[in-house]
Amino acid sequence: MKRNLNVNLLRFAALLALTALGFLVSCSSSDTTTVTTTTKATTSLIDTTGKAIGTATFTEETPGLVTMVVSVTGLSAGQHGIHFHMVGKAEPSTKFMSAGEHFNPDNKKHGLQNPSGAHNGDLPNLVVNAQGVGSLTTATDRITLGMGTKSVFDADGTAIIIHANADDQVTDPSGNSGGRIAAGVLTRN
Repeated sequence: MKRNLNVNLLRFAALLALTALGFLVSCSSSDTTTVTTTTKATTSLIDTTGKAIGTATFTEETPGLVTMVVSVTGLSAGQHGIHFHMVGKAEPSTKFMSAGEHFNPDNKKHGLQNPSGAHNGDLPNLVVNAQGVGSLTTATDRITLGMGTKSVFDADGTAIIIHANADDQVTDPSGNSGGRIAAGVLTRN
């Protein structure tokens, strides 16, 4: 009888140990769901002669919110429209027209101030100082670096285009922002 008691105690101890181990494993695996994946992209920006004039970086730390930082030199002072375009081409020989129209999978109107807008590719104006140095830091929830209909990494990619003039943020199709003076193709990091 004493032997049966010892065997039962051993079985109980083993069962208790397995239960505790299972609990620890389940706790550790639930912690991994809190890990955030950051997606990044970059582009080098060129002007209509093919000269490098700056860079743009894109970071998506929170799914559905992309932060963008643009830095340029050598542009005329003032505000310049800047947009995501639907084709990942930056060809100076076409004055960047090969980049197509604004990225707009949601089929909205143009402009951040348009009550029927905005295009997915619409952004605030880039501001360039008297020395020709410009920058823009902004965030948008109208694109993603991940998968889906708002992805800038679809089959033909996406370009970012800088225009000659300010974007009025309401007029279709491009806010009267003038010609395309610089561009870059987004590349996933």
